[in-house]
Amino acid sequence: MSDPAEPSAAARPTIRLDGKVAVVTGGNRGLGREMALGFARAGADVVVASRHEDACAEFAAELRDRFGGRTLGAAVHVGRWETLDPFVERVYAEMGAVDVLVNNAGMSPLYDSVDAVTEELFDKVVAVNLKGPFRLSALVGTRMAAGRGGSIVNISSAGAVHPRPQILPYAAAKAGLNALTVGFAHTFGPTVRVNAIMAGTFLTDVSKAWDMDAFAERAKGFALERGGEPQEIVGAALYLASDLSSYTTGSILTVDGGQP
Repeated sequence: MSDPAEPSAAARPTIRLDGKVAVVTGGNRGLGREMALGFARAGADVVVASRHEDACAEFAAELRDRFGGRTLGAAVHVGRWETLDPFVERVYAEMGAVDVLVNNAGMSPLYDSVDAVTEELFDKVVAVNLKGPFRLSALVGTRMAAGRGGSIVNISSAGAVHPRPQILPYAAAKAGLNALTVGFAHTFGPTVRVNAIMAGTFLTDVSKAWDMDAFAERAKGFALERGGEPQEIVGAALYLASDLSSYTTGSILTVDGGQP
């Protein structure tokens, strides 16, 4: 009997990443977990990174057992600049290279009203969603450009262009991430490609706290009339990570089910 966690033969990716090392921040949960699974399934060696080293190490071991590639589970707090340099040094020391960097870690805390947003909350949101990806891209992109090239994929949000009142600090940070995507594409080209996936509403573990009736009503305005399943991000990530997107850089790819 086939493993129910495995996709059907028709749904398995045909894109291969054999011989490549992929780093996914926020890689043990939600969209990051699905992208790490997709990369490992496609033959990549995968670094799973988040604030929780035990969870990353456990998931990295699962990937290694299932798919046979090299893996590393490593702790890093993307919002704390001082942790990023030693994280990058560790990845290069243990994995030898980075061919794909996915800046996926993010946060969007709830708040009651905009005047209730504290400076601490605002700074944390910007640190994780914008400052951290800037520094990681700067560190890894510089090494990629000096070496064998590579691909950087930033996970942005539809909120960057549809900034709803409940997500304004997050939306502003993701809009900045879109700008960095274009800027870094020119900074590190021609050997390093930098793109973003502007993700819409996906039904990850975060959505368990939502009012799903209210969301279902909102989703009626989407072209697909539903939220995305986490695995539905993988095709876009594989495309941007692979040589199939060799002439795609500085691009913001929308994956949102057709949100107006």
